[in-house]
Amino acid sequence: MRAEILSCGTELLLGHITDTNATYLAQSLAPLGIDLYFVSQVGDNQERIVGTLRRAWERSDLIIMTGGLGPTEDDLARESISALLGETMQVDPDQATELRAKFAQMGVQMPDSNMKQATLIPSAQILLNPIGSAPGWWVEKDGRIIVAMPGVPREMYRMWQEQAIPRLQPLLGGSIFTRILRVTGLGESTVEERVASLLHSTNPTIATYAKDDAIDVRITAKAASIPEAERLVAAMETNARELLGSYVFGVDRDTLASVVGGLLLARHQTLGVMESLTGGLLASSITDISGSSAYFAGGLVTYSSELKAQMGVPQETLQQYGIVSKETALAMAHAVRERLGVDVGVGITGVAGPDPLEGKPVGTVYIAVEGPQGSLATDSAGRRMNRSDNKRLSVYAALNLLRRFLAS
Repeated sequence: MRAEILSCGTELLLGHITDTNATYLAQSLAPLGIDLYFVSQVGDNQERIVGTLRRAWERSDLIIMTGGLGPTEDDLARESISALLGETMQVDPDQATELRAKFAQMGVQMPDSNMKQATLIPSAQILLNPIGSAPGWWVEKDGRIIVAMPGVPREMYRMWQEQAIPRLQPLLGGSIFTRILRVTGLGESTVEERVASLLHSTNPTIATYAKDDAIDVRITAKAASIPEAERLVAAMETNARELLGSYVFGVDRDTLASVVGGLLLARHQTLGVMESLTGGLLASSITDISGSSAYFAGGLVTYSSELKAQMGVPQETLQQYGIVSKETALAMAHAVRERLGVDVGVGITGVAGPDPLEGKPVGTVYIAVEGPQGSLATDSAGRRMNRSDNKRLSVYAALNLLRRFLAS
């Protein structure tokens, strides 16, 4: 099946927002065995949208549209599909009732303009939107399919996974299974080098993708049944794990924070953190995981040396080694463990930038973990990145060090 992605919205062309929807969909199509040939962006102009749709209709089997399903005059996806196919939009009574009920639940009177979100053409079926007011369209005609979904990413992701993919799968032939290995501590090129011997396999296939928090290694197999596809993936996964070793921290939707939480729960241990460089971002990441209160006691943001000392970091350590040092990170881990009465403590200090500190370059980071079995510390050389990136990457490094400590 040949696919094409069409993103609608003048804000995309002006650079006001990034088209993350197209990236998400492109990554989703390959595991389904769907070939993506074209990706287009078009502004909120019906003539141009119809023209782009017509080109897609002539060369692709599947057209995936995002955006343009809102209630305003510049939301033109439905009107453009209708014009392309020469069909008239009409209000669907069932959808109108459901739309009014959604607004009633929110305690808001539905504006008349929203009624166009309840329209259909003869070739279209509704794709339900459980978290927004804009339903999608599933359109089939002349052997082609148009899937039109909202531009709001979280609405689109859910509609694609829960509504569109189940409708597509029976049309694809065979069954497809994907396993993603999540890797940290290695760059994408290094990960690719390690699995180079597996890259030429055609079924299953293996590929690497750099994500914000990790490198993903995607293994996908196609077979007559899901169990057979799973068997093919399992064999490749075993080989990949042997090549990547302990750098694999999880699978599929695992994050470093969720894996750390699972390890703490399994060990029946509690955690506390003392942060300087990251200013509370580490604690925030840990508490992004539902149920983290079962193992996370809390955190201390000790940004000044005075507060570090008040919270238990020895003054002599600060004076002898400085705020940015491995010794101070170890002292912070010990202090927060004692202060909060937890099993495991993490200390993190460094230079976020843009200026050096204590003669240490921007990006210098020291992280330490202390628990009943001892302590573990690490440092990283200065990385010339912006302040927010240094903080974010330091959080990932701290979570990974904690993972290694708990897994040892």
